[in-house]
Amino acid sequence: MAATRLPRPSPVRFALWLFLGFAILVFDQVTKFYFEHNFLPGESLPVFRGFNLVLAHNTGAAFSFLADAGGWQRWGFTGIALAVVVAMLVLLRRHNNQKLFSLALTLIAAGAFGNMIDRAVYGFVIDFLDFYWQGWHWPAFNIADIAICAGAAGLVLDEILGVQKRK
Repeated sequence: MAATRLPRPSPVRFALWLFLGFAILVFDQVTKFYFEHNFLPGESLPVFRGFNLVLAHNTGAAFSFLADAGGWQRWGFTGIALAVVVAMLVLLRRHNNQKLFSLALTLIAAGAFGNMIDRAVYGFVIDFLDFYWQGWHWPAFNIADIAICAGAAGLVLDEILGVQKRK
């Protein structure tokens, strides 16, 4: 059985993935800027049943984990995000010929970088998407969070498809 050969990584593909990541980053930062400058913290605008736009400041990690940890988490999470972005870019440079894997890496890097900017500049992450059902609210989130979650799902899917292909 002959192994399937993937095209070699290329600087052009790497640049295209970087461009996509930059576009996601810009979209994330523009939406956060809008909400930070047009809403007061905690202000909520109902959009439809089950969804509000709200300005929330998250000093912790996902779901406000360690939000009340005394301040060290600002730079700790900034450092972790920087390490994640660097790791994703190194992997992307080496594997930019693998579409799903590269898309997943790009999404994670763009999202991590977007939230890292917030932490470094403001000391918190700006969240504004609020989904709820009856009295239960999902923690508010943003475009960067969507990118990170979609990228993580992409990594899982890429691995599942790779395992199936190797069978």
